[in-house]
Amino acid sequence: MDERPKTILVIDDDRELCSLLCEYLKPEGFLVEAAYEGKNGIDLAMQNPYNLIILDVMLPGALDGFHVLQALRSRTALPVLMLSARGEDIDRIIGLEMGADDYLPKPFNPRELLARIRTILRRSLAGKPGIEGSVTSSCHQIGDLEMDTSCRRVLCAKKAVELTGVEFSLLALLIKNAGQVLTRDYLTNEVLGRPLSPYDRSVDVHISKIRKKLGPDHNGNERIKSVRNSGYVYTSIDSPGKRKTDHSALP
Repeated sequence: MDERPKTILVIDDDRELCSLLCEYLKPEGFLVEAAYEGKNGIDLAMQNPYNLIILDVMLPGALDGFHVLQALRSRTALPVLMLSARGEDIDRIIGLEMGADDYLPKPFNPRELLARIRTILRRSLAGKPGIEGSVTSSCHQIGDLEMDTSCRRVLCAKKAVELTGVEFSLLALLIKNAGQVLTRDYLTNEVLGRPLSPYDRSVDVHISKIRKKLGPDHNGNERIKSVRNSGYVYTSIDSPGKRKTDHSALP
């Protein structure tokens, strides 16, 4: 197990909040650095090996949080937890659609923030040798979709598919239970590490992004189907004898 402190970059113009987060997270084993505007935040993120970025939507200057997230996602797969004082559903959905791993409205309980951070890091560190949450080698194939959890690689029609940590964990869980309906409550608990709250569409947005990245199967059907008032099911199953599975290391 890696005992080194995990490093977090907070990009937020609220200096008092940044200071409070540093004081709160340090005893929990985190080293926190801060950037107070977008460009500096992007530069720091590219120059240093952070484990997580906490990004505020409302930033001063030309680059707000969405622009910063867009720039980060074009260059790195670093996990991003977004913050916003607006608390509007549209902000949450836009952030998730642009590649944020999770979203927390201000004001927030520091303990909830800590729980979200730990959940995101467990996902992002899973599969890396010598790091907490590592898994044994495991490959899984259904049709033209191949998943290797040891290196967190996904191939679709022999082409690499870039997934965020949340997307990878969701897809792994759906494939492990292919043919079975998994409820939104279950997926939210297992992957996002929290109970499903009213009007929370986080899982739906992540599923939508996975669908777009994978595309339909060879028959033109959705690989992940919605089950009304229930959840989702991975339905693209091979013909008998062609399905290759090792479930032992799937999340």
